[in-house]
Amino acid sequence: MKNFSNAQRAEVLTQALPHIKRYNDKVVVVKYGGNSMLNEQLKQQVMQDIVLLWLIGIKVVLVHGGGPEITDIMNKLGKEPEFVDGLRVTDKESVDIVQMVLAGKVNKTLVNMLEMKGGKAMGISGMDGRLIEAEVKDERLGYVGSITKINIEPVTDLLEKGYIPVVSTVGCDEDGNTYNINGDTAAAYIAGALNAERLIMMTDIAGVLQDKDDPDTLIPEIPVSKIEKLYKDGVVTGGMIPKVECCVKAIEAGVKNVVIMDGRVPHSILMELLTDEGAGTMVIGEKHESVD
Repeated sequence: MKNFSNAQRAEVLTQALPHIKRYNDKVVVVKYGGNSMLNEQLKQQVMQDIVLLWLIGIKVVLVHGGGPEITDIMNKLGKEPEFVDGLRVTDKESVDIVQMVLAGKVNKTLVNMLEMKGGKAMGISGMDGRLIEAEVKDERLGYVGSITKINIEPVTDLLEKGYIPVVSTVGCDEDGNTYNINGDTAAAYIAGALNAERLIMMTDIAGVLQDKDDPDTLIPEIPVSKIEKLYKDGVVTGGMIPKVECCVKAIEAGVKNVVIMDGRVPHSILMELLTDEGAGTMVIGEKHESVD
């Protein structure tokens, strides 16, 4: 923006006005985690962008993971991470580490960053108010949870009081057990329970690519009805399959549309919500026409 004249800056703001009007007082859920959180400068920018959205009247809910941080702490404690089918095996000792890292270190760091940027944030875990109830997903994985119920009141209460809720994805059951919950899945369920206007899933790839080796083949928009064909054609494979499945789950639960985008791109959230071009791949339900 250094080389922009004041008139050009004003023009940029004017072009954002329709988007600001559209999202004002609406709920947008942002899933933030994994490798997109590792760059400290980018993390600062993401928090700044979320505060900006909050200041213009968008009700932002930040749902975060923290896999790399969990692995780092486990290594420091001399506990070897173990994975089955890409999912972290979480025994009793490991789930204590997950709770400590996600509900403690990562959650409170993000809350503090949002506050330092001028926001008003409150951190909670999926255990607070029994926000995320869960059961064992697979005995082989230990305390990895499958969501059975979302009690959304803790989040809506914070939104009504003007806070940015920051949610760590740790769940619980009626017996008091703690569960490690997949962040994408938790975000989809939470966004659905809120009937969010949009769910933004920040990852470390540009979105869904027609050719996974060519970033120029980004698919900007996918109707839910076309997803099965993308599976069959081998376009959506590997780690992208569960992300796309979470998109479908969110839309079926009432979210207007879901965007998968590269969280490593500076200000990608603002590009997605406040410009005509958008960012990443948008998955839309059949009853909702494209809006970006």
